[in-house]
Amino acid sequence: MSYLLFKSLHLFGVVLLLGNIMVTAFWKLLADWTSEPKIVAFAQRMVNLTDIVFTLPGILLVLAGAYGMAWVGGFALWSDHWMIWGQSLFIASGLIWIAILAPTQLAQQKLSREFGAGSAIPDAYWRLNRRWIFWGVVATLLPLANLYIMVAKP
Repeated sequence: MSYLLFKSLHLFGVVLLLGNIMVTAFWKLLADWTSEPKIVAFAQRMVNLTDIVFTLPGILLVLAGAYGMAWVGGFALWSDHWMIWGQSLFIASGLIWIAILAPTQLAQQKLSREFGAGSAIPDAYWRLNRRWIFWGVVATLLPLANLYIMVAKP
């Protein structure tokens, strides 16, 4: 495979990953703002679905493209500071997603099954939601910083 093909895969993965993260957060926050149980429950189900449909493939494409470019281009993965920072930020964001965000989303989805029929949204959902927002912002800022580092290569 050529360097440009790996670069294209990498960029497509970045678009899928960052696009899904930001758009999903936006419409989930708008749905939560309504406080309408059916709307919130639907949005919560879609958060988990879009993670499977867009975030996970985005992650895989980012990785395949990045390491493919490094292999074809002969880049040393752990010698350039920008590559070390890029990989570290990507790993940190992924760990937050795996350890905090995904379990929080699953717990919210479980609760949303109960209130999705129209009952009141419990306080437990909103507590989880505050955690999701905080860690979601952190997990989004890391790949945005990574985007700058990959372009500027400081």
